[in-house]
Amino acid sequence: MDFFAKTDKGRKRRMNQDYVFATDQPIGSLPNLFLLADGMGGHKAGDYASRFAVEELKKYISSAPSGTPAVQLIQDGIISVNARLYKLSMDDENLTGMGTTLVTAFLEENNLTVSNIGDSRAYLVHGNTIKQITRDHSYVEEMVKRGFMRRGSKDYLNARNIITRAVGIEPRVAADFFEVELSEGDYLIMCSDGLTNMVDNESIRNIVREHNTVRNKVDALIDMANINGGKDNIGIVLVGPYREEVEA
Repeated sequence: MDFFAKTDKGRKRRMNQDYVFATDQPIGSLPNLFLLADGMGGHKAGDYASRFAVEELKKYISSAPSGTPAVQLIQDGIISVNARLYKLSMDDENLTGMGTTLVTAFLEENNLTVSNIGDSRAYLVHGNTIKQITRDHSYVEEMVKRGFMRRGSKDYLNARNIITRAVGIEPRVAADFFEVELSEGDYLIMCSDGLTNMVDNESIRNIVREHNTVRNKVDALIDMANINGGKDNIGIVLVGPYREEVEA
């Protein structure tokens, strides 16, 4: 498969609290693994949280007994990482209040499995369409679901950074899982809100379709987010499976 992962500090933040990992090689019992986290917390707490979540989840998956179903493996890993991160935030005043979003993905033949916690997202670019795979764990999306707010309204835009679920802020957390069947030419995009708050979905789709290599696509997405203001860190993982992988 063809993939590229990158983070950028953006134009307004002093520190980069986004963290990514991507490999097309087996890790534990998984055939490949893609991770993205967007940390939150004062000082270096957000940076610590996102790095810890990604690196410790990798270790958990690598060392887990073989034979555990893939979704259960990721779910158990997130539960373990969350509990440890929460304890650290309780024990160290410098880490108090830290947390992180988390998006995970792996591809097995033409089946894509994605999970998320928080408002970092996964999208599928299919032909001339772009569709959000994940559902944001955010205050505004809860209000939209209940019919109390209109997506894109002034109230929505003013409160869109309030998330209702994150890794490390409570003793327990649960991820939502999604399964998608891929076709030739599809792309998976995992990203933090530093991209989606700065670049609309149609522009994201156009950039992915117009540029040639995955590296160029990711660089162009980051450039556009910064041109539009770059108000937050930007994290992106872009994956394009080869024809033989989706037709296996």
